[in-house]
Amino acid sequence: MPASMTIRQAEDWLAQRQLFTIKLGLDRTRNLLAELGNPQDRLQIIHIAGTNGKGSVGASLLALLSAAGFRTGFYSSPHLADVRERFRIDDRLISEADFATLVARLAALTGSRDHQPTYFECTTLLALMWFAEQKVDAAILETGMGGRLDATNVVRPRVAIITDISRDHEQHLGPTIAAIAGEKAGIVKAKVPTVFSGRASEAVAVIEARCQQLHSPLSLFGRDFFAQAAAPGTFDYQGPTGTKLGALPLMLQGAHQVVNAGVALAALELLAPVFPVSPEAIAIGLRQVRWPCRMEVLAVRHRDKNLRVLLDGAHNEAGVAALAQGLRAGYPGCRLLLIWGNMADKHMGQPLLDLLALANAVMLTRTESPRFAEPQMLYAGLPPAIRDRTDWCETVEQALDRMLARAEPDDLVCVAGSLYLAGRVRRILTGGPAA
Repeated sequence: MPASMTIRQAEDWLAQRQLFTIKLGLDRTRNLLAELGNPQDRLQIIHIAGTNGKGSVGASLLALLSAAGFRTGFYSSPHLADVRERFRIDDRLISEADFATLVARLAALTGSRDHQPTYFECTTLLALMWFAEQKVDAAILETGMGGRLDATNVVRPRVAIITDISRDHEQHLGPTIAAIAGEKAGIVKAKVPTVFSGRASEAVAVIEARCQQLHSPLSLFGRDFFAQAAAPGTFDYQGPTGTKLGALPLMLQGAHQVVNAGVALAALELLAPVFPVSPEAIAIGLRQVRWPCRMEVLAVRHRDKNLRVLLDGAHNEAGVAALAQGLRAGYPGCRLLLIWGNMADKHMGQPLLDLLALANAVMLTRTESPRFAEPQMLYAGLPPAIRDRTDWCETVEQALDRMLARAEPDDLVCVAGSLYLAGRVRRILTGGPAA
């Protein structure tokens, strides 16, 4: 391996790790971290697992801690358009130079070993290396899938956070909510506080049992802390230590984001001995929360028309149900033009039919990824009443152009089904990564 790399060489090397598919287990990551000097041991870590909401909670904590003056790293996945989006400190992505340097170092370390790390294991290592070298005050780590055997689960955090749990990745995590919760509960550590959104009743008993077993103090949404919508764009919060804050800004759309914001604030309270954040900094930080492609609305100029495009990464049953609820509440009576594409291994069930029923027109499409479902196959499986107002395109560019051409200024064009699809459209419309 070369001693140094260009950004393109680094991206290509990392992309080749996609050949090494999901390999659950922690030994490779632990061994490589030991050879790197265990950078994770020099970090104050916040660890987040869950099916939906991990990124929103992480982005909220990033904004809150940054507003309080703490240099904060955030490792998230997947990225939307540029792999560097997975690594950020405060409001900036990792630079191309730093990314290339770290990838070259990791490539030299792994060499031609028989047991090569996977893509996600590599990005996890890169994040821990970068955060340690940059001497961040706090490092927020989002699991990729599950928790117990996730590559990020090699750390001992200051607080463990578990967001909403629903069905997803059943082939790896189990067929029931309880089984999936058991995997997510793997990030709970002995005597380390845990915060749980607790909205899936089947999951609560599993998380509670794990916390009791490990003597991890559990803060449960709806029991130990509360958040509820107030005036439009605001929410009220009551924390596990009795803190009460009213009319806080809520920048992310959707009723589920009230819960995510509450989870972030509850974790922040538990972190107060190490990372104190004033009420003034909380208000400032919440106003600065941005998390692209989570019911994100872009203003678009297309063929002399001013249009609205809503991007959402809804890619499982719970996410699709939340999107449908958000559209009903936020855009009643609005003509909806939906661009949809999903991975072939995703089964959305009734929530997808409910979403499609809201749309006045549907355009099915796919990215170049071989994991995406064929649009014509999705079309063939639709009920006749929905098929009548549905068409399909082989490319994202064609689908977007056709829907924007049909849209009028009062309409809403919605893109959903996959974060990769939403990210692709975002890059087409904005011309850059989701910084």
